[in-house]
Amino acid sequence: MGHAHPVPMPARLVRTARLTLAPPGKENLPDLVRLKGDPRVFELMLHGIRTSEMTRAELEDDIAFWSQRGYGTWCVFHTESGEFLGISGLMERPDGRGIALRFALWPECRGHGYAREAAKAGLEFGHRAGLARIIAVAWENNQASRHVLADIGMAECDAFDYRDRHMIVYESLR
Repeated sequence: MGHAHPVPMPARLVRTARLTLAPPGKENLPDLVRLKGDPRVFELMLHGIRTSEMTRAELEDDIAFWSQRGYGTWCVFHTESGEFLGISGLMERPDGRGIALRFALWPECRGHGYAREAAKAGLEFGHRAGLARIIAVAWENNQASRHVLADIGMAECDAFDYRDRHMIVYESLR
């Protein structure tokens, strides 16, 4: 007798040329508290800088999201050194716009292509996991993020204003 098999999900651990993307666990809380509490990293993110309590709650949500959806946000590590570089991955936008690619790495990572590498891996993973449309949102003046999104093949498709900032919406269609 045949059994119905679920569609296989891609393995959750992702390796690129230089990076390892791993779904977050409780052991990542100290790194996440530092990252999400740093204005250089999270000031421009949706909902802004997080307290340690907010970060702990988001970590629990991220772990649950992975178990429910089979995709989510990863912690990004430099494979060779094991250093925590930031986060990248897929999240449900609270404004109903859809599943969005996001990335937030330490400012010291800029200029090395790590954000591009992590974002591209997240985008490809999402499409392999069956997402036909993935969006990303960047502040109009955040040229670094906008370059990353364009470089990985996402196209501008919409815009909106949020807290006196003009936001550009990008999309990738499978």
